[in-house]
Amino acid sequence: MLESPVYQYFSKQHSRSMSICKFDQESSSASAKAMKNELKKLVEQVQDPEKRKAFEREMSNFNSLFLRFMAEKSKKLSWDKIKCPDADQIVHYSKIEKVNELPQDILKKLCVLKLNGGLGTTMGCTGPKSAIEVREGMTFLDLTVRQIEFLNQENGTNIPLILMNSFNTDEETKKIVQKYSSHNLQIVTFNQSRFPRIGKESLLPIPNDPLGKKNEWYPPGHGNVFEAMNDSGLLERLLQDGYEYIFISNIDNLGATVDFSILKHMIETKAEFIMEVTDKTKADIKGGTLIDYEGQVRLLEIAQVPQEHLTDFTSIKKFKIFNTNNIWVSLKAIQRVVNNDELGMEVIVNHKRIEETDEKVIQLETAVGAAIKHFSGAHGVNVPRSRFLPVKSCSDLFLVQSDLYSLSHGALTINPKRLFATVPLVKLGDHFKKVQNYLSRFSGPPHILELDHLTVTGDVSFGKNVVLKGTVIIVANHGCRIDIPSGSILEDKVVSGNLHILDH
Repeated sequence: MLESPVYQYFSKQHSRSMSICKFDQESSSASAKAMKNELKKLVEQVQDPEKRKAFEREMSNFNSLFLRFMAEKSKKLSWDKIKCPDADQIVHYSKIEKVNELPQDILKKLCVLKLNGGLGTTMGCTGPKSAIEVREGMTFLDLTVRQIEFLNQENGTNIPLILMNSFNTDEETKKIVQKYSSHNLQIVTFNQSRFPRIGKESLLPIPNDPLGKKNEWYPPGHGNVFEAMNDSGLLERLLQDGYEYIFISNIDNLGATVDFSILKHMIETKAEFIMEVTDKTKADIKGGTLIDYEGQVRLLEIAQVPQEHLTDFTSIKKFKIFNTNNIWVSLKAIQRVVNNDELGMEVIVNHKRIEETDEKVIQLETAVGAAIKHFSGAHGVNVPRSRFLPVKSCSDLFLVQSDLYSLSHGALTINPKRLFATVPLVKLGDHFKKVQNYLSRFSGPPHILELDHLTVTGDVSFGKNVVLKGTVIIVANHGCRIDIPSGSILEDKVVSGNLHILDH
């Protein structure tokens, strides 16, 4: 009996990935075979030929990821082989020649991609995180558009803005960008892959329908960007249009602007991949870091660290820098690596629970920075902290909305009146976790130019023009309420109990 083309396709994928992974445990082999059969069933349910072809590609990529996951379960990172990168593997930004302009023939080869697949659920929002209002009535997306428009206006260029959406953010993002249709800015969107969640115990796909419920599928992390660019046809179109370099960053990092000095450095060193890193603080102990592993520069994520070495990993003394996820890559190199099936990024296992069924599931993901090992001349550049201003929580939003930063053409810059190189450490409690609750507790942004540390827990509200200096701790215990009056100046203070003063 002849096997179907779909079965033959996955058999080929299975054989190739097996030879790469080289694992021979019977249980792993059985799981791999079972996964292949389940994916085959999913693909065969798609009737439309074009949709089926695209879905087949996605499931093929997922199959390869699953096989790497099974192979890595039997592999252990040798901690003794991990070394700190040398001066060639991480170049300090101060050693790079600074330029404020570049020739047109270089700039016309550059495009900018923002990773826009995340939802704002951790901050209490239901839509794309890029739609959260950040500053002066503008969202992450608004500020990003302003950055690129100003860049083009100042340099007489037409650098396009590319958004990698997920199936969670695509529809709403497309509606939002319609308001920029009259602007002289090229905005391109494409979707990252959609992979099936798998049961923690069964190691089989949860969905039995290619168009099943959203909670049965997931976007597989930003490491999927290269495959998604290729599968969508975007990579080929960019190369045909003469683009050679792409700058990738998270859309919630408002410090990730185009830096001509780094681009020039990339071209002069013929590096195919540059990762921006910055000095680690106590707030960044979980961030991935660059290491030297058997003479090769690699990204080490906390998920890869053995339990007994977590203290070493989170130590600021041993690992002094972390990945900002600002990435510069050669488009031609991306095409080569993808076409040659060379991408073998370490698998990040993300444990989840489906609320409706209370089922424990696994998401297999990858990080774009982990691709650094596949590119020639790849290295890190240790950039100033000002290029890493992410907003992952309302504590981060507190910082970017304060007078610590100034807003100019969509970009945030540190206030020159700030006397310290580091930003304050801010910890806002559960009452501030959701954006709407957070906003309702501030009558106006506080002044924090001289703030080192702020911890706020419980039912606390702030009036207008509150000044915070040094270390400030405000604790309203259960059943208590604290209102910080307008115009208050708190310097190295601990406030607790009840405090409610009406403003006049």
